[in-house]
Amino acid sequence: MRNGDILIKILAVTLVLSSMSATMFNIVLPEIRVDFGLTVAQVSWVSTVYLLIYAVGSVLYGKLLDRYPAKQLITAGLLVFAAGSLLGLLATSFAFVLSARILQAIGASVVPALAMMIPVRYFPPERRGRALGISATGLALGNAIGPVVSSLLVSFVHWRWLFAIPLLILFTLPFYRKHLAEEPKVETRIDWLGGGLLAGTVALLLLAITQGSAILGAGSAAALLLFAWRIRSASAPFIARTLLRDRVYLMGLTIAALVMSVSYALPFLTPQLLADINRLESGWIGFVMVPGACVSAYLGRKVGKLADVKGNPFVYHCAFALLFSCFLALSFFVGSPAVVIGFIYMLGTVGQMFMQIALSNTISRSIPKEQVGVGMGMLTLGNFLSGAIATSVFGKVIDHGAVTPWIPWQSHETAFVFSNLYLVLAAAHIGILLLYRSVFVSRRKSRSAAPIQA
Repeated sequence: MRNGDILIKILAVTLVLSSMSATMFNIVLPEIRVDFGLTVAQVSWVSTVYLLIYAVGSVLYGKLLDRYPAKQLITAGLLVFAAGSLLGLLATSFAFVLSARILQAIGASVVPALAMMIPVRYFPPERRGRALGISATGLALGNAIGPVVSSLLVSFVHWRWLFAIPLLILFTLPFYRKHLAEEPKVETRIDWLGGGLLAGTVALLLLAITQGSAILGAGSAAALLLFAWRIRSASAPFIARTLLRDRVYLMGLTIAALVMSVSYALPFLTPQLLADINRLESGWIGFVMVPGACVSAYLGRKVGKLADVKGNPFVYHCAFALLFSCFLALSFFVGSPAVVIGFIYMLGTVGQMFMQIALSNTISRSIPKEQVGVGMGMLTLGNFLSGAIATSVFGKVIDHGAVTPWIPWQSHETAFVFSNLYLVLAAAHIGILLLYRSVFVSRRKSRSAAPIQA
């Protein structure tokens, strides 16, 4: 158990650095575009290619963790991640920058798989919430300081030095090598064809969303049908048929995806709200949003302990209260001073962290031990996809605008669409709560009420 306590702390540090790497470059895309004479569409691949590989890699590494020792996989992943960072630091062309981001993503995508595996394998169910809370703290802290560090660094040196920060992740490798248990290789076949079809489905879907291509969307649908066929026909499919028949697991994934698609409105819409209505510059927008992430990071461990003591349903209901209040307040008070929006945003980010811990803990308990890697990897993948789809939908809604406010006292025409959308998202959380209660709370009560057999 001592190894688990050390590993979860090292994992938190790893998550800080890997999540920073995912977000830091968004700040400097305009500078990269100017340096290499690119179009907006071309430079966006710095972020798009990372997201594509990171999303697919998280589930592929999850599957590999079910067969290969975690010590070998984390070593390989972090070394590839560092190699990509070093290549980017020395890059003199956009092709090298893009290659560096590809290598970074290939290596870094082992981290979310490991972040799901360590709490499940190294902590019993009654202590797992605390472990998930610590990993959530690392993720929240990385998301909070990533844009700030990026802004400060490029104020003094060239943007290329952003590739130097992820190299710090190598300092965690000796700790993983020392404290991860020696595990024998599991002699089972991996369905690489099924894995490839799943990867193709995800990659084509994300490209269809980012590029707005119906052809790529049709290709994703075709790959999904082939993947479903492969699941039915393969003797040892990439995702076990027993896992896909587990109603509790599937409903858990569905609820997590719905929650993520709604909650992603906070980091996506809030900067636009502050820019369009409060007229804040990008630097000030970051300062308005950072306190929410910092509070989430501070509370992560405490919420994890709360899940262990009070149970996942209690934490979920707390998360619902925070997120519902956040979206409802944003709908009512769009146009308020930035400090008010920042406080409301803080409620939502804390609610997201509550929700992440409750759902991850709940889903992990429904997965057989030999399928933990791929099972939790599918959770990460579902979160990526729902977030990508949601941002596309939210963007189109904002572009379309709104003529009539649903909140009577809204008078700022630009605020109508934000206010109406936040109101819809608040109502969506009520629907998701009812679904959660029907699957997990009612099921729990029915089990408690079942007569004891003699």
